[in-house]
Amino acid sequence: MPLTNPWLSGPTPDKRLDRERLDERILNLLSSQNMCVLATTGPDGPLATPVRYYSLGFAVLFTAAPRSPKMRNIAADPRVSVGIFAPLVGLASSRGAQVFGSARVLDPQHPDHAHYWAAFRWENEHAERGRLLSEPPEDTLVVIEAERIVYTEHWLRREGFAPRQFWRR
Repeated sequence: MPLTNPWLSGPTPDKRLDRERLDERILNLLSSQNMCVLATTGPDGPLATPVRYYSLGFAVLFTAAPRSPKMRNIAADPRVSVGIFAPLVGLASSRGAQVFGSARVLDPQHPDHAHYWAAFRWENEHAERGRLLSEPPEDTLVVIEAERIVYTEHWLRREGFAPRQFWRR
């Protein structure tokens, strides 16, 4: 039987990417997707929530209703994990990241809010909700600056690199 991707067979390589190439691949993934799964922990145990996000460098940003379960969990324990992945066609196209960090909740008056808000494309959500684009929202923003990332890309095997790479701030 012919193999579509013969480089997927055989032993898994363990070679590491240099930091610059790893940064580039992670930033490409973060900026080319817009949905993630946010994992928090609360009194009832773990909670995994699909969230629409935007990115700024290695930070993941989103807004949320203040009384939502994920926000209650973040208030109790800001340590979170975020799963981001590209659409999967087969093993060769497997590409994703587990982002680990602490969630910061920034109200509109917070000194860092404007810096991150510049990357948040609020116009899309406003249009979806029928709101005027001339009236920007003043939403609370949740920011997760990556402390570490586990990046997976099976296409790296083609060049002799390990499909799982590790990034730390």
